[in-house]
Amino acid sequence: MGIKLMGIAHAKQKLQRTLSARYGSAADSTSTEVPKGHFAVYVGEDEKKRFVIPISYLNHPLFQDLLNKAEEEFGYDHPTGGLTIPCSEDYFISLTSCLNCS
Repeated sequence: MGIKLMGIAHAKQKLQRTLSARYGSAADSTSTEVPKGHFAVYVGEDEKKRFVIPISYLNHPLFQDLLNKAEEEFGYDHPTGGLTIPCSEDYFISLTSCLNCS
């Protein structure tokens, strides 16, 4: 069981590095630069992390569900000053991984 958990943790770290390299970095939250065709969102339950993602995600029904939840929870007054997505970082990474494959 310990080996399986280590494998999952390693896969999660690798995915985070891949997403960070491709679409922006959660660790690089001080940067305000957003490449053309992308937008920044803040994700996380306790500590919010910034992700830069493609605008094309806005057309996907699963991402639209997250946007609806954000509207229900925050309205148009987002505490971070940017678009805040009300889900766990793990869920967001899983979702964006699926969107990258489709």
